[in-house]
Amino acid sequence: MLIHPQFDPVAFSLGPLAVRWYGLMYLAGFFCFWLLGRRRSSEPWRGISGEDLENLLFYGIFGVILGGRLGYCLFYQPEFYLSHPMQILHVWEGGMSAHGGLLGVIAVMILYGRLHGISFWTISDFVAPLAPLGLMLGRIGNFINGELWGRPADASLPWAMIFPQAGDGVPRHPSQRGASAFHPALVGLLQTEGCRLCVGAFLCRLRRGALCGRMVPRA
Repeated sequence: MLIHPQFDPVAFSLGPLAVRWYGLMYLAGFFCFWLLGRRRSSEPWRGISGEDLENLLFYGIFGVILGGRLGYCLFYQPEFYLSHPMQILHVWEGGMSAHGGLLGVIAVMILYGRLHGISFWTISDFVAPLAPLGLMLGRIGNFINGELWGRPADASLPWAMIFPQAGDGVPRHPSQRGASAFHPALVGLLQTEGCRLCVGAFLCRLRRGALCGRMVPRA
């Protein structure tokens, strides 16, 4: 049985500014989005240009952060934040929601598509294979912080881990590590299916959104 190593959540400090590992995971995720997106945007049949990629990344950052923060405040502690609305701005104290971030990104894709005359499904098919690496890095950040642990596990399991932050001393599944290992495989799967869709686009007019639809049940 393992015990969570209790990492220092602060990677380094610049004067009074503490740079946390979780924030660095976000930056790395955005970089991976841009890096993978460059290749996909070079293929004209996808309908997303290099300029669209950069715009989607720029606005998507706001969607992830604002949606993630508002989602956490409204989904998990609505009574507290509705009575203390200024606390919503205290992002440095922690509190982000993956569900809220997803909703924020969906809102960005809808608005961007309407403003630039691009189908939502064209954008979602482009974005879907770029997201899992960011999700993986986010789960690594969760593990460093010792949060989002899994269900209680049999202490005899070699991966069972006690998270002191849970406060109950119960061995649990380190679900963050499992999720972080799963998402790179999802990237490969979506890229492979994307190649099949590329061939299929010349053989039959496949529905837009098919690639995105393959990600949602797995994520």
